[in-house]
Amino acid sequence: MTTKLFYDLVALVIFVLFIVLGVPVLMGFDGFELNTFARYLALGIASLALALSWGSAGLLNLGQAATFGMGSYAMAMHLKLKASGEGLPDFMGWNNVPELPLIWVPFHSLGFTLLAGLLVPAFVGGLIAMFMFRARIAGVFVAIITLAFLVAFQLVVIEEQGITGGQNGLTGLAPLNLLGWRVDTYGVGFYYLVAGCLVTAITFGLYLTHSKFGLILRAIREDADRTRFLGYNVANYQTVIFCVSAALAGWAGMLYTLVLEFASPTYMSVSFSLAIVIWCAVGGRDSVLAAAIGAILVNLLEGRLSDMFVEGWNLMLGIIFVFVVMFMPRGLNGLVGDAWRFIGGFLQKERAISAKPHLQPEPVKPGQEN
Repeated sequence: MTTKLFYDLVALVIFVLFIVLGVPVLMGFDGFELNTFARYLALGIASLALALSWGSAGLLNLGQAATFGMGSYAMAMHLKLKASGEGLPDFMGWNNVPELPLIWVPFHSLGFTLLAGLLVPAFVGGLIAMFMFRARIAGVFVAIITLAFLVAFQLVVIEEQGITGGQNGLTGLAPLNLLGWRVDTYGVGFYYLVAGCLVTAITFGLYLTHSKFGLILRAIREDADRTRFLGYNVANYQTVIFCVSAALAGWAGMLYTLVLEFASPTYMSVSFSLAIVIWCAVGGRDSVLAAAIGAILVNLLEGRLSDMFVEGWNLMLGIIFVFVVMFMPRGLNGLVGDAWRFIGGFLQKERAISAKPHLQPEPVKPGQEN
């Protein structure tokens, strides 16, 4: 076990203890507060998903909100069908849709919904990745292409009102029934469900980043041509991590719909996608755990500032982001790492000084006195 992996596991254990034990107690087991914090945890999954592609492989995906929205709509479609019973969803009647579209039919099944929320974003992400990386597109062009896809996808969702609900999205959803458990999104059980999903996603991310696969991704990030000359298929590795990142974003989207009880095309907006980038940068894109913590802290701070400063909280939050970019380019993770190395170096120096034998003056021999 490497030193970095050991520290990451220790940090994960501390994080889990805080999330599982600390947060419910601090919130007084209040349903509304736990629901709000569960939203932060779901967004943490979206942030760590971006860290896997951006931090590990250097692929800045500005269209992350698109795959997030796919997962969100997949869960919303299932719950909307449950709320509609045997009839059509209400918005379809308003748009003169005569019968249930074929794309909606499989979402009667919860199993299909969960698979679709993961596999559809991964499939779409894979198609985009194959197009980009087989053509050896890199750098800022990856960001431009993914951003263009996001804008186009959001326009399609808004225009297809009879299928997606258009600008209004999907509202009036039924509660989720999970293996006979009617999920109460304001209950402690639901909070632990979201927390468990986040911890699972972080553990999976740590496994990937510390494996040989993660080592090759970091080599690609540093010098793709050299990695290619060593015999590795760079495009395949980039495509796989892009698919994994998209699937995790879809997972976050499904949880987000459960928390807020609706799905909206605003989840696929440019501003939301840029917000994910900010969360990842604040926490530190080199660590999936730090990226998740960054999302939680920024959204927590945003909620508190909006309560305290109704008008000026956006300005204050912007100043904080500028400060982070200018003085902490590696995010909170880099700041903690620098502090840890400073403390370790200082302690090592102190131990070296204490271990060095003190020089004693030689005894004066008879006859050598001045």
